[in-house]
Amino acid sequence: MDSSHSDADTASPHAEPPSTRPPFSDAARARLAMAYEACELAEIARAAVPVGDHELRPDGTTYSPGSALSDAVHVLRAAQRLFEAAAVYERLGGASWQVIGDTLGVDAPAARARFTAAESCFREELRALESAQSARSSTQRGWWWDYVAGNPLEAARDLDDWVHRHADGEGDVDGDGDGAGLGATPVSGGLT
Repeated sequence: MDSSHSDADTASPHAEPPSTRPPFSDAARARLAMAYEACELAEIARAAVPVGDHELRPDGTTYSPGSALSDAVHVLRAAQRLFEAAAVYERLGGASWQVIGDTLGVDAPAARARFTAAESCFREELRALESAQSARSSTQRGWWWDYVAGNPLEAARDLDDWVHRHADGEGDVDGDGDGAGLGATPVSGGLT
């Protein structure tokens, strides 16, 4: 996922003319947003795994006190974004506050209080995009939101590629390490 991507980047092998793009429901867009947040969480967590060459002193103390905790905070924030995106997806997919509360072990009013702002924000951003067709001026989510709003199928296919690059043979039915068991479209195939 290249954070420098913009709507002007149309040379993707996945790009389709606007007239041939399938429509995406709000729930499908919410699921795509959740997939992106999961991807980001995985990338941030993965970056915290290696021990740097100059991270530890010979006596076992760190050269940069607080840096590991700072990395963990980034992981936690990404997990919180995934958590909220999952709740928004569930709501837009038809789940009641009672179902969400039961899943989390809280009552429906507590679930509503926790996630209603995230759901409202998501819905407002979708409406703003539909009416203004100007993601950059109407939302705070950044380049990914612009991309999902303008090219949801292309964004989903980019996530397909990400899943395959990180499959490590998981779900590989033929044992050749290519992740073929995931299918060619593990993200976009479920949205269209």
